[in-house]
Amino acid sequence: MTTSVPPDTPSTTKLKIAVVGFGNFGQFLTRTLVRQGHTVIAHSRSDHSTASAALGAAAFHVDPADLCDSHPDVVLLSTSILSAESVLRSLPLHRLRRDTLFVDVLSVKESPKKLFLETLPPEFDILCTHPMFGPESGKDGWGDLPFVYDKIRIARGEVCEGFLEIFRSEGCRMVEMPCAEHDRHAAETQFVTHTVGRVLGRLGLRSTPIDTKGYESLLELVENTAGDSFDLYYGLFMHNENAIVQFERLEEAFGVLRRELLGKLHEKYRKQIFENASGEEEAEDASVKSQLLASTRVKYEQRRVSYE
Repeated sequence: MTTSVPPDTPSTTKLKIAVVGFGNFGQFLTRTLVRQGHTVIAHSRSDHSTASAALGAAAFHVDPADLCDSHPDVVLLSTSILSAESVLRSLPLHRLRRDTLFVDVLSVKESPKKLFLETLPPEFDILCTHPMFGPESGKDGWGDLPFVYDKIRIARGEVCEGFLEIFRSEGCRMVEMPCAEHDRHAAETQFVTHTVGRVLGRLGLRSTPIDTKGYESLLELVENTAGDSFDLYYGLFMHNENAIVQFERLEEAFGVLRRELLGKLHEKYRKQIFENASGEEEAEDASVKSQLLASTRVKYEQRRVSYE
């Protein structure tokens, strides 16, 4: 893994970039691409022509053939994780220039890397990236926000560097990292965050008059994850082999904590049983002591069952 800082002199390379998948994230990126002077053409399964024009894109193509006939320097895949393969295979790749750079911005990296290598002709360059921010966290600028990338197959270096400069010039923290390493880290950070946020969301947590800072942080986590679709969460799970390991670790950690709590509870009531029995040692009627002990055990079992 290497981390680079913004260079003193930004690149003047202006690119024609085809944004494939013009949803919220594609539109979010387009704002900056257009502001920097790049030419943006867009394509999506839904008609976003109005939004495209409002953002300053040069064109919105409903037909992917028209998009490819425009001969972009870069094809930027900004679809959902689950639809990436079907969208990529729908593009008439033979209409593109043979030196086109393909870039993805998906939240998992091994899956699109494999898809690109299996689907794209060997003449096409491949750059896998993950801007680790979005419309909410990046609304006030991208300064010091991490941008992870992996140069999978690059023959036309100037186009690749021109694309990376888009993020360098915005102040992003540039992190070059292999796709496999990214997915290991992402399973621990992104997937766990989404999982905990969704679990807390199922609890229906609400603000109270006595919120602590910690509780406010939990509510903020719920709010941040609730805005993402379940398809995104499912994609993080299905297309990152490390996610199932983290899911199992979460289950195991919850089980350990539960056993610790119930163990303490059982220990408390065990002590009460024997203390009560000791206090009745001087009773002349052995049956009374037996009944007392049995009654205490029943109360303990009732309390234990209620907690389990």
